[in-house]
Order: sequence, then C-alpha cells, then structure tokens
Amino acid sequence: MEGTTSEKEVDAAAASSYTYWVREVREDAAPIPLPKKLNPDDLSNNSQQPPSHLGSAWNRAGTWEEKNLNKWASDRIKELLVSDGSLEFSGGRAEITEVSKCVGDAFLVTVRNKKRVSYTYELTLRVKGEWLAGEEKKKVKGHIDIPEFSVGELDDLQLEVRLNEEKDLTHQDKVKIKQDLKLFLQPVREKLLQFEQELKDR
Repeated sequence: MEGTTSEKEVDAAAASSYTYWVREVREDAAPIPLPKKLNPDDLSNNSQQPPSHLGSAWNRAGTWEEKNLNKWASDRIKELLVSDGSLEFSGGRAEITEVSKCVGDAFLVTVRNKKRVSYTYELTLRVKGEWLAGEEKKKVKGHIDIPEFSVGELDDLQLEVRLNEEKDLTHQDKVKIKQDLKLFLQPVREKLLQFEQELKDR
C-alpha cells in the first residue's frame, strides 16, 4: 500500500534522529572525576596562597561587587572627630565633645578587579568651651553643622556654627566665638582625610 510507513522504517528514523538531552558515553572517553574528600593539609595549603583577585571568594572574576561599610564608617568618623582635642583661641578654647548627627552611606565597590570607595555624609558636632567675655570667662556650648560632603570633596568642606542661647553674651561676643569655632575647619578636614584614606585601604 502506497504512502504507508513500515515499522522498520519508523525504528530506523527514530534511531538516526538527534536528541540533544541524551548523552552517549563513548568507551574511549575520559572517566568522570569522582569527588574527593579534602583533608586539613589541603585546606591549609590553599589558605596560604594569596588571592589573585579582589573582593569575595565567590567573585573570582572581579566583576561588580558592592560592600556596605556604613557601620564601620560612622563609628570611625565619630572616633576620629572626638579625639581631635581642644583648640586654643585668642579669647578662649573649645573642644568637640560628641558627633551628635552622622548621617550617610559608605561603600567599597569592586569593578573589573579594581577597588573604588564611595561615601556621602552630613554631620553635626557638639562643642563646648570657655571664652573671655569682658573681664570674666564664660562657658559656651554650641554646634558645628557640616553639610553633605562626598569622596574627593573635602577641599570644599564648609562649617556652619550655631551657639546655644547664652543670655549673658553680647552680640559682639557671639560673632567672635562663631569666628573662632570656624577654625575647627582645618583639623576636622584633616581627620576626614584620614578617614577617607583608611576607607580606601580597607
């Protein structure tokens, strides 16, 4: 009967057709490697070799990897700025007693096996000191606000000074004290440059 296919022809066609998910094992093929249990010597030898890549062990190609360093960065900024000691002025002295506001983010980014750091912060520093107002020394408290700054922007750092309400200070006294407190700019900038360098070295 014309147009019909015999069972032998169907079997031959099926045998010659390609099925990609079936893998034939050839006799001359290399054997599949068997898993090997590592001993402590293998682990210690492996750990002594320095990694040839940056970032995590899983990221051997050194492609994009971002590590959040907020906790370390915030703690380090506070530690550095409070350790600054006191500044002497012509009419008195003052010190940073606390970083009362430290808001921002810090990241270590690995891109194509190269490290880059990124951070953005804004700060408020609590200060206290003594100034000669008239013929007697007055205790003064206030705040230094540092608007948002980022990596590479410390040369343009700005300070804004706010004094607590001091009723026994004249307007001239307040102007002079604010000018004096702006002299914290240089030591604060130096500490933040140190922070930036430490961040790059992590």
